[in-house]
Amino acid sequence: MSYGVAAFPLYWPLQYARTAVHARREARFLVDFVSARSDLLRELHLLGARDLVLSSNIPSRRDGLPAVPDREPDDPGVAVYFTRKARPFVIACDQFRRVRWNLRAVGATLEALRSIERHGTTSMLEQAFSGFAQLPASTAARSWRDVLGVPPGPVDRESVQRIYRELARTHHPDVGGNAGRMSEINAAYEAALAEVTS
Repeated sequence: MSYGVAAFPLYWPLQYARTAVHARREARFLVDFVSARSDLLRELHLLGARDLVLSSNIPSRRDGLPAVPDREPDDPGVAVYFTRKARPFVIACDQFRRVRWNLRAVGATLEALRSIERHGTTSMLEQAFSGFAQLPASTAARSWRDVLGVPPGPVDRESVQRIYRELARTHHPDVGGNAGRMSEINAAYEAALAEVTS
């Protein structure tokens, strides 16, 4: 199954708010990167997850999983996309300052969900999973005007550039914005520049 997301760089799900850089915290997880990644993969396997995409700002190995990083990326967030019982889900975390801690937090969340299932409350598990349902991709492409918030009518190049800069100040990943939203803004900006002549 294709989610339209990449393992690298981080593709943050649009429905999840980002944690401000200053609000990220230390974790009490005593875990290295390899253990956190392995624990998460084990939990996904035990849950019956398929079609895994583990997205982060750590370059991927050949198998698509994040490699052991040489250094901690500026944005330590992780988003795990998968299917379970033919339904797409995403669980993301950027609460902590290290990628390994965010990986472990997602793994611990999955472990807790599996505990619900083991105790015989399957309907409760399905209700819990509904909160992680991945939003379906829009079937209709939005116009550059919709993405940038430009009303109908004539618009000049300078206005488009000003609007783009304002949106980038809010949505760029370097300031805690969403990489997916910023990609959409960049594409809309390029389309606008191609269409606007003056």
